[in-house]
Amino acid sequence: MSRVDRTSEHETNVARLWQEHLRAAFPPALRGAEPGGIDMVLLDADIAGCVSTWQNNGGSLETERQRILRDCIADLDQVLPLLSEAEALRYCRRLRELAQLALGSGSQPTEETTF
Repeated sequence: MSRVDRTSEHETNVARLWQEHLRAAFPPALRGAEPGGIDMVLLDADIAGCVSTWQNNGGSLETERQRILRDCIADLDQVLPLLSEAEALRYCRRLRELAQLALGSGSQPTEETTF
């Protein structure tokens, strides 16, 4: 499989997962929740902003947004074991997968630093 095919497949996977995420309601169990001291609404918004930017930039992110995604993945790794509600778990696992896919795209960071 060529690099172009892998990139196209990767972007398709992100787009599919992103649409699934957009259709999902934010779980009531996470509203106002701060498991492990992590604000779940802010975590969701941070990842959503980075994934949206990744898509708009043709699959690349500047260094700062890559750092944000790494931090968000670390936060989710801390939060996931604390969750017991099925909908919240499903939502956060999908969020983590989106962050990992956008971060692991293999594209070079851009120099843009404005948000």
